[in-house]
Amino acid sequence: MIDPDTRAGDWVADAEADGAEDAEEMPLSLRLSIADALTLGNATCGFMAVYFTTTGILIPDLTGSTETGMARNSAATAVILMLCAAIFDLFDGIVARKLRSSPMGAELDNLSDLISFGLAPAYFVLVYGMVADGAQQKVSAVAAIVVLLAVVLRLARFSCVTMKDGMFQGMPSPFGALTVVSIVLLELPFIPTLLAIIGVAWLMVSRVEYPKPRGVLAVAMLAWIVGAMGMLAAWAFDAPGGQFLLQTGCALQVVMGAVIPLFATARRVNTFRGNRRESREARQAEAAQLP
Repeated sequence: MIDPDTRAGDWVADAEADGAEDAEEMPLSLRLSIADALTLGNATCGFMAVYFTTTGILIPDLTGSTETGMARNSAATAVILMLCAAIFDLFDGIVARKLRSSPMGAELDNLSDLISFGLAPAYFVLVYGMVADGAQQKVSAVAAIVVLLAVVLRLARFSCVTMKDGMFQGMPSPFGALTVVSIVLLELPFIPTLLAIIGVAWLMVSRVEYPKPRGVLAVAMLAWIVGAMGMLAAWAFDAPGGQFLLQTGCALQVVMGAVIPLFATARRVNTFRGNRRESREARQAEAAQLP
């Protein structure tokens, strides 16, 4: 005969043991690492960029406000927040390699990048099309959708395709987002602006190889981002030469976006030629050895 008290005690013991196992297992899968916290900072910056684009640029335009300083400050703030998101994105990868990330790290990174470098710049393009003089809202909406979908496709491919160490396939989404925003801030004629934006979107889904920001390149990228923040701040507060600094910085960003693919293509062509030359020399050496 089974003692009810003893049996009940066994059930309690089993339940406590299961609870202890769950308590040990759950934090391992749900605990956020330092790298994950940086990734969430990336997402927060992207969302706040959308907020400032809406409250400081779109709403004043819809309500007929003529406060141009507010629009300038809000545009600069939105872009600075995207730059901060790029810094978070740069450091979360470094921290994840040095320490470790949770099992959710890769998914969090893709979702955060989608907000900061997909939604935020696409929305910036859309609002530009609504407030710019002589702009065509429907055309800018198409361009914004193209940017968003390009980032979605690029991030999805990044999760599925294995590239050789140290290289990205297609323009990285942070670099693409900053290039898109730079094109808008250059205030070129409407149609050339949209064509350039679509060109950047194509580069993001292309097979052109881009180096990953590591070592000296990561330091150079960080220095460039900090410098860009300074240029935006000078423009936002209408400092002497602020407009010139902004135009120069945006032009350099666009030039880098156009030149890096050329260097990558030239390197690929040189590698192909080198392989052909080595193969030809090997065949000639084999032919010389034959009797």
